[in-house]
Amino acid sequence: MVDDVKPPRESGTWATAMKYGRRIAWLVILIADAGLLAWGAMAALAPQYLLGPGGRPILPAGYEGFSGGSWSELANMSPMTAGFITLLFRLFGAYGVAFALLAIAITATAFRRGEGWAWWALLGGNTIAFGTAMTYDRIVGAIGPFEMTEYLGIALIYASLAVTAPFAKNFAGA
Repeated sequence: MVDDVKPPRESGTWATAMKYGRRIAWLVILIADAGLLAWGAMAALAPQYLLGPGGRPILPAGYEGFSGGSWSELANMSPMTAGFITLLFRLFGAYGVAFALLAIAITATAFRRGEGWAWWALLGGNTIAFGTAMTYDRIVGAIGPFEMTEYLGIALIYASLAVTAPFAKNFAGA
């Protein structure tokens, strides 16, 4: 029989492993979302100092990568258009701040306690929040070393969520 081959499980082993995994995972997710918070705050408050590829500000680099035109020419020829684009970028940053604050609150409370809804909220929310930032970078051709931290952040979040998946015990034979 197959059951005779399996080592006996101690009661509570799975719960102990999940508790240890969650202890590390919530910190990893918190740090990744704090990074998103910092990025969003910079984008909202001081986009001219938010560096993109080649150490250039992300907004001009993104505009030039997308349009093939010069940001400085746009700003000189149509300052209202450049101002409108900057406003939209600032709002995108504010959206990042709003999401990150919510994700940090969920991570530090409900996820840390092991509430299943928090796991799903962080999976969906982080996928959307990091995904939109990564999509923007790809569309405008503005991918540099700093933008690679978005890929690292979502990978760490996914790994942390995989370790703490509320349905994983069903697959582990518990």
